[in-house]
Amino acid sequence: MQTIPIRGARTFQVAKLALAAVALAGCTTVQTPTKSDPLEGLNRTIFTVNDKLDQYALKPVAKGYVWVTPQPVRDSVTNFFSNIGDVYIAANNLLQLKITDGVEDIMRIVINTVFGVGGLFDVATLAKLPKHDNDLGLTLGHYGVPAGPYLVLPLFGPSTVRDAVGSIGNYYINPLSYIHPDGLSWALYGLNVVNTRANLLGASDVLEGAALDKYSFVRNAYLQRRQYLLSDGKQSQALPNYGEEAPLPKYEDVEGGAATAPAASGATSATAPQAASAAGATAGSTGTAAAPEAASGTSESPPLDLNGGPETTQIPAGQLVPPTRFNFPSFKLR
Repeated sequence: MQTIPIRGARTFQVAKLALAAVALAGCTTVQTPTKSDPLEGLNRTIFTVNDKLDQYALKPVAKGYVWVTPQPVRDSVTNFFSNIGDVYIAANNLLQLKITDGVEDIMRIVINTVFGVGGLFDVATLAKLPKHDNDLGLTLGHYGVPAGPYLVLPLFGPSTVRDAVGSIGNYYINPLSYIHPDGLSWALYGLNVVNTRANLLGASDVLEGAALDKYSFVRNAYLQRRQYLLSDGKQSQALPNYGEEAPLPKYEDVEGGAATAPAASGATSATAPQAASAAGATAGSTGTAAAPEAASGTSESPPLDLNGGPETTQIPAGQLVPPTRFNFPSFKLR
């Protein structure tokens, strides 16, 4: 009789769970699904099932793990699995021809394995070697494979079609998949899941208290995070050019060319008072308020005394000039 290998049986069991979830939510629909989430009805059902499993099973186990395990031990467990994760991170960086990042990942593995007692201590970070984040889904995206619709996988959580395919490759790249006996491999996978959930207890509490719609919050956060990683931490979209939408007025371009010198930014401390005094003298000699009228279109108003004292700066009303000792640009109020 032909038997299915144990590793193949794992994949077969995951496929059965996925088909069961599809059958469970096959009739669930959403009236107005978003463009990036056309399967929102199905995804919400699976999300609810995952959330209940986390609420009644995984989260209590993670809290018990935190209660019985000291913080230094949990840190060592985190470092151990992080060191193992650097193996497939290095592989994907090399597949994307990011040679520098791939070499740094390999150096992290060697240093943490040799000097960090099998990865229990993160010596590479102390040696200023950066920690990267990469996987096969990002490698596929790097070479132009579209993300596809958003998916919520049973037990595994948020994903996309591309990332779901990439997770299969990550399973075969992960060294934990080749540990014998298979019971030990499954135990290490389980410990990694519980330890990761324990590290996220605080974040989940904030999510439950802040998000009105947990599903939408998790979906948007996941998609934005993946886009951020795919763009190597750079902005995926350029900032809007506000100058084209709402151009700022040119304050120095006043009617009649009056008082253009004070409007120039960076004028010397002597230029502003001289220009203001010249404007006041012109108004006094002609008997009209030419400068004020050009600025405001009103009748003559008394000059403003900004500084006070024996050495004052007399400027016409309707024109605002800051104290010259601050060397600020001046503005003409319309």
